[in-house]
Amino acid sequence: MSHLHHKSHAPKIVRVFVLTVSDTRTEETDEGGKLARALVQAAGHQIAGSAIVKDDAAAVRACITEVAARPSDDGGADVLITTGGTGISRRDSTYEAISELFAKRLDGFGELFRMLSYAEIGSAAMLSRATAGLLRDSHLVLFALPGSPSAVRLGLEKLIIPELGHLRFEARR
Repeated sequence: MSHLHHKSHAPKIVRVFVLTVSDTRTEETDEGGKLARALVQAAGHQIAGSAIVKDDAAAVRACITEVAARPSDDGGADVLITTGGTGISRRDSTYEAISELFAKRLDGFGELFRMLSYAEIGSAAMLSRATAGLLRDSHLVLFALPGSPSAVRLGLEKLIIPELGHLRFEARR
């Protein structure tokens, strides 16, 4: 079955939850989270919810587990996008928080994100630990993006949004 055939059967509207991971962001200052929600909605998809949690692995896992527990046909999400906490500073814990939750990794996402990021910002792109995968015991696909608005825009516009329906379709097969 071809990729185009799968896309033709993919849902046109996907429910997305946006999670900002930050010790400093608030509803007013969360530019990355606001941009993620705006881009998802502008593409015709729905926001299933959003939250801001401290950059603490246990808090991040707890929020993700809660989102994954709610079925998308009951107001839950099909896709969860995190912003922030993907760097290498001592407080950056998103990668550690989510990596153990994956049943299947989408290694190509991180590779492509860093490649595209390299074209924009140069060698600093290697500092990003952007990643994605299918959560264990769930149909939820998770993408972890850096928190900067430019990284959020790059990841969503170039990689995630074009494949949202196809991702949901494949995750439920």
